[in-house]
Amino acid sequence: MKLVVGLGNPGPKYERTRHNIGFLAVDEIVRRHRFRPPRAKFNGELHEGEIGIERVLALKPMTYMNNSGESVAAAAHFFKIEPADVIVIYDELDLPPGKLKVKRGGGAAGHNGLRSIDAHLGQDYWRIRLGIGHPGARPLVLRYLTEQNFPPEDTIWLDKLLPAVAEAMPIMIAGQDAAFMSKVALLMDPPPAKLSERRE
Repeated sequence: MKLVVGLGNPGPKYERTRHNIGFLAVDEIVRRHRFRPPRAKFNGELHEGEIGIERVLALKPMTYMNNSGESVAAAAHFFKIEPADVIVIYDELDLPPGKLKVKRGGGAAGHNGLRSIDAHLGQDYWRIRLGIGHPGARPLVLRYLTEQNFPPEDTIWLDKLLPAVAEAMPIMIAGQDAAFMSKVALLMDPPPAKLSERRE
């Protein structure tokens, strides 16, 4: 069993903010793979479903970002899911918009959601970092993350990235992180059709 977690803040005020890209990704995964309707459990919104042959739980903590670890650890402990079978999806200021990186373990790098998960679950979980870009100066970060919705121009890459993550998720669930990153990149920027294909 795997636990896929999207980080964000609850409520319509934050729904389309950059800090909620993890929530948006989980919503897309749930839709794409036809998970069952959510239940309110573990201070979060929990969906159950299957991706390939694997049973998967998808969790959106409703604790607000800074206390995400309370919800994640409660779900993981209840279902006896090891940290290595937990995949956390979240926003990354230090990646360009639309870029993605995956790693297992490591520090929180200033992300309060990760800091909370590290404190409650440990660090040995998978992290899918979705790039949102940086506003350019530290004093602008809080407003950029939580007070500004994605502008219309960002939907160009956002509407590619979220479906790509959802479509490629079976590869990640199978433990093939490098292949997952490659698949997402390919879906985001497919090669041009060959001349013979364009003629058909």
